[in-house]
Amino acid sequence: MTALDDHLATGLTTLCRCWAITRVDGVTHGFTDHDLNLAFEGIDFRAQSGLTARAVVAGTGLAVDNTEAMGALSDAAITEADIAAGRYDGAELRLWQVNWADPAQRALRFRGHIGEVRRSGGAFHAELRGLTEALNQPQGRVYQAPCGAVLGDARCRVDLSDPAYITDAEVTGAEGARVFTFAGLDGYEPGWFTRGTLEVLTGPAVGLRQHVKQDRLAVDGTRTVGLWAPLGVAPGPGDRVRLVAGCDKRAETCRLKFNNFINFQGFPHIPGEDWLMRVPRRGADNAGGSLQGIGPGLPT
Repeated sequence: MTALDDHLATGLTTLCRCWAITRVDGVTHGFTDHDLNLAFEGIDFRAQSGLTARAVVAGTGLAVDNTEAMGALSDAAITEADIAAGRYDGAELRLWQVNWADPAQRALRFRGHIGEVRRSGGAFHAELRGLTEALNQPQGRVYQAPCGAVLGDARCRVDLSDPAYITDAEVTGAEGARVFTFAGLDGYEPGWFTRGTLEVLTGPAVGLRQHVKQDRLAVDGTRTVGLWAPLGVAPGPGDRVRLVAGCDKRAETCRLKFNNFINFQGFPHIPGEDWLMRVPRRGADNAGGSLQGIGPGLPT
């Protein structure tokens, strides 16, 4: 038995709960439902932060452990601007049961990540998902013509440190938090960054990232990049961002743009639906014989 178990066995307990939220940018916040601040594991847990949590629903099988945290939005703790900017999306959360009279007596009761966050009336509700949530994600490969890898991952193997595929640039103009203009990026073809990513490196929106929807190059060399969705915080002129080339998952793009066809993770020679539904006909490509060497998209 642990020291906490011995304390629980006395029947007269001094217990509280402590939460630690670690965002993807490395910032960690600590909260407790005790009326005094606590500290352990190098984290300060602030009292009266307005953060509470429901009971954790746990199972013995592979079902996802889940619960929900609720709290008040404030400038001192979790702000509405940070939630809107997506800084808490996917953040790691740990929940301890602690003897506040002796914080060394504690037990980790929940560990997972923040899922959906809802905001209303000056408060937020955050869905908490346990570690088994990863088991709900589809695994394995899908037989499809487009590539199934993510540009630059272990299967793709494209070196994204190559200046041909990644560049840092300074924002010269912005339309809200969705459309940005740059100067001095005329060395890349129009559309080079379409389906790529834009990550903010400096300014109030630092760390935010979004996918690129449009990439246009004007005659005067000005480049305009539009995003699929606006950033939670709008970068302004002078802020620096990082642009990563886009990939449309086609075999031709992999071969010509990235010179990486040897690592292509799709199946470009699979017959399309139109080919599979065609009726065999004498004298036509689909004569009912062997498919070797005939048909659109098939090897010759």
